[in-house]
Amino acid sequence: MTDPLDRRRVIAIMGAAAGLGLIPFGRESMAEAHAVTWRGQALGAPASLTLHHHDRAEAERLIDGAVAEVRRLERVFSLYRDDSALVELNLTGALVAPPADMVTLLEASRAFRDISEGAFDPTVQPLWMLYGEHFAAPGADPSGPSEERLREVATLVGLDGVRFSRDRIAFARHGMALTFNGIAQGYITDKAVELLRSGGITKSLVDMGEIRALGTRPDGSPWRVGVAALQDAREPEAVLEIVDKAVATSSGGGFHFDGAGRFNHLLDPHDGRPARLYRSVTVVAPKATEADALSTAFSLMERTSIERVLKTRPELEVHLTARSGDRSRLHGNA
Repeated sequence: MTDPLDRRRVIAIMGAAAGLGLIPFGRESMAEAHAVTWRGQALGAPASLTLHHHDRAEAERLIDGAVAEVRRLERVFSLYRDDSALVELNLTGALVAPPADMVTLLEASRAFRDISEGAFDPTVQPLWMLYGEHFAAPGADPSGPSEERLREVATLVGLDGVRFSRDRIAFARHGMALTFNGIAQGYITDKAVELLRSGGITKSLVDMGEIRALGTRPDGSPWRVGVAALQDAREPEAVLEIVDKAVATSSGGGFHFDGAGRFNHLLDPHDGRPARLYRSVTVVAPKATEADALSTAFSLMERTSIERVLKTRPELEVHLTARSGDRSRLHGNA
């Protein structure tokens, strides 16, 4: 939930108007009249945006606006830009007059923490740093950090230790740190969608680290999104058809701290251990912020706990791939 370069979300867009193309699928043409495409990065992860518009210049203007919004939000949420608000907060332990977007995501994080029984928590950054430092050391113990160090760092984890308002954000304990990498890409995707909608776009597929569809494809059919647990997979594990929905996938297979692949980056706030229940978890939700946060949280939750959440969230759809490879589909209020 911490490093944007791990590409824990392995999603390929299948369709005629926008795509990341990670997993070849089908023979549908990407060619459309007046299609304008941008490809780049958002928070260190591959991103793309393709608009179909009768006015090419207007499409380019809208894309420029969306990309500018991404860059603005990177200066808020990036862990790897020295000038970001998040880096300043983590270094100093307090931030006066914080960006409104950061406070908004802290409020959302608190809600998702409560929904997920504590599985989603952006204060796990000290755990990520612990594992990173442990396995970077020469002769590192392959069994991971000691129980003593885990217990010590665990005292720095817990969103209740972050005091925040529109005027100030402060950590209650020295050494605490935040990461928004389990939610920020979804938030950035939603903000890009808002800009496009305000510009009159009704049919598009946006990928700013997470995927969100506006309406249908230009021909009226659903967007097709393929998901897989590994970035280099040649075929998707599932192909989803979505209209006006967002999709996010979390998988521990994207990044490991150790060469043996035992310690992935999806860390449980409760015990500091890496995710071990599923090969991948995909969430379909109305917005990308929600899909992003819940795919992270559900990766750490037993199926029965996920089902409890879904009873109150009929708009959600969850696809679980067990470590055995068995796949299941859960629906909200089912």
